Amino acid sequence: MKDKWQHWQQVLQNGLGHTPTQGQRELSRKLIRFLLSEKPRCAFLMKGYAGTGKTTMVRALLSLLPEIKQKAVLMAPTGRAAKVLGHYAGQPAYTIHKTIYRRSMGADGSVRFGLAPNNRKDVVFVVDEASMIAGRQITDDGLGTSHLLEDLLTFVFRGENCRVLLIGDEAQLPPVGLEKSPALNLELMRDHYNLIIAEHTLTEVIRQEADSGILANATQVRHLINGNAGELKLNIQFPDVEYVTGRDLPEKLEWAYQHFGVEDTLVITRSNWMANEYNQLIRRRVRWLDNELEAGELMMVVKNNYFWVKELPAAAFIANGDILEIQKVKQYAERYDFRFADAEVRMLDYDVPPFLVKMLLDTITEKGPSLSRDKAKLLFHSVAEDYQEESSAKKRNEMVFKEDPFFNALQVKFAYAVTCHKSQGGQWPVVFIDIGRMKEPADLEFYRWLYTALTRATQYVFLVQFPPEMVQGEIPDAG
Repeated sequence: MKDKWQHWQQVLQNGLGHTPTQGQRELSRKLIRFLLSEKPRCAFLMKGYAGTGKTTMVRALLSLLPEIKQKAVLMAPTGRAAKVLGHYAGQPAYTIHKTIYRRSMGADGSVRFGLAPNNRKDVVFVVDEASMIAGRQITDDGLGTSHLLEDLLTFVFRGENCRVLLIGDEAQLPPVGLEKSPALNLELMRDHYNLIIAEHTLTEVIRQEADSGILANATQVRHLINGNAGELKLNIQFPDVEYVTGRDLPEKLEWAYQHFGVEDTLVITRSNWMANEYNQLIRRRVRWLDNELEAGELMMVVKNNYFWVKELPAAAFIANGDILEIQKVKQYAERYDFRFADAEVRMLDYDVPPFLVKMLLDTITEKGPSLSRDKAKLLFHSVAEDYQEESSAKKRNEMVFKEDPFFNALQVKFAYAVTCHKSQGGQWPVVFIDIGRMKEPADLEFYRWLYTALTRATQYVFLVQFPPEMVQGEIPDAG
């Protein structure tokens, strides 16, 4: 058995395409033990910081699996994360929801979800961006259950000789409201979910990544996250990292849009309010858009929606964080003291044809992440008045929730600038980062936020009006 393990370990290392780091050697040894284990409920946590070779290891692993008579199913928490995973893995990847839940239509026309059967055999379920998976999914949208992590594990181990590989970066932001990512917590996964589980963390930056200024700065922030002594000094003396003053910001954004495109440029902010301000500035002073909405605009969905995808099998639902491109604005309407637009849209991260939706425009300027609770109640009660002919209050409420296009209008914001949590799982060639005014000293949460923002960029990072004491290098004159 030991000789067989050593043979496959060497095959796995040879598939990396470069001399493995010591950490990659140790990881390959553990992965082979995981893959060849005959024990039930086997799981593995592959953790690694930016630039440490997680991607190359996943590619090598996928090449090895057919040789040991196993297959892979690739998953990620969001459509954009699945798209990134599929691109670097060279095979299709899907959202966790799309893979593990089965959508059905109720007799009343409502969309329902339940855990799908897992009829697979000898499959490794590879889940990327596992730091984003919440142990308890807080949802008011009627999805199967509220335990996404538990549902994922239940689904995987219903298959014959199936196992799960969870990949993630502990330095990134954990799910909203949590201090740690439950899916990357070995003790919790072992004890709470009764798993046979092992882990490994890659920490050494591989040589071909060493010249990246983005990575150098992310690595510095990562050391601060891990408690190393020192102060934050972001180095702008790299060709791929640049400081931007407020005066130069519109010109730099215009440069990015011209050279990379609107889809491949993102501004990351510390708050929804800042994102709103940026989106208005970009529309007026960079893209020169005067109308309320225009074709070609990018919109981010800010609340899960099941109403508008009944004919779209590729997407289980339109998820909070999905990005849409407006193809054509059909008409506007004012109802119930709210403003709506009918538009034909395209989902950027799914291969589906354009489709028609109704959008709620009030959320665009909402200071919070989506429509406030009070406004949502107001909209519900206003719409419900149109169904007064139904004498049963329960039936009337069901009709509003399941049938009314105004109540179920997509809640959206412009997607040129977003908060860091909304960007998580995605990658963009060009990222602008604005931390706003720091009211408190930098702490662990801030460092995680900054690390996550920096690692969204693949080619260029622009630091917008960062405090001089956080920067190493010559700062341009603000004029």
